[in-house]
Amino acid sequence: MAVEKKSIAKPEAVKAEAPAKAAAKKPAAKKTAAKKPAAAKKPAAAKKPAAAKKDVKAKVVLQLGEREYTEAALVKIAQDVWKFDLGKDPAELKKVELYVKPEENKVYYVMNGESGDFNI
Repeated sequence: MAVEKKSIAKPEAVKAEAPAKAAAKKPAAKKTAAKKPAAAKKPAAAKKPAAAKKDVKAKVVLQLGEREYTEAALVKIAQDVWKFDLGKDPAELKKVELYVKPEENKVYYVMNGESGDFNI
């Protein structure tokens, strides 16, 4: 009696490789399609907390005896010192820092790196 050998393993191995290759290609296509909607939703969720933030309006008034000075009034006086006392062009003034010393009735300033003082 002769025994026939059938090569069953080889055709199955080829058939098993073909679906595996096809399956590997299909999920890749689905992954790219799934990424697009997620990217579109990201910016909308990030902007909501920023919109809830509100600015606080503040007003500072310095009272010295019977006199009152607001922040804007002190800055205006400093600009006048820059223009008239120092003889500089108002357009050149970029930065103003004021330090009020009520016990001396003076305001010390630093304007564009130059320091000095004026009486209030």
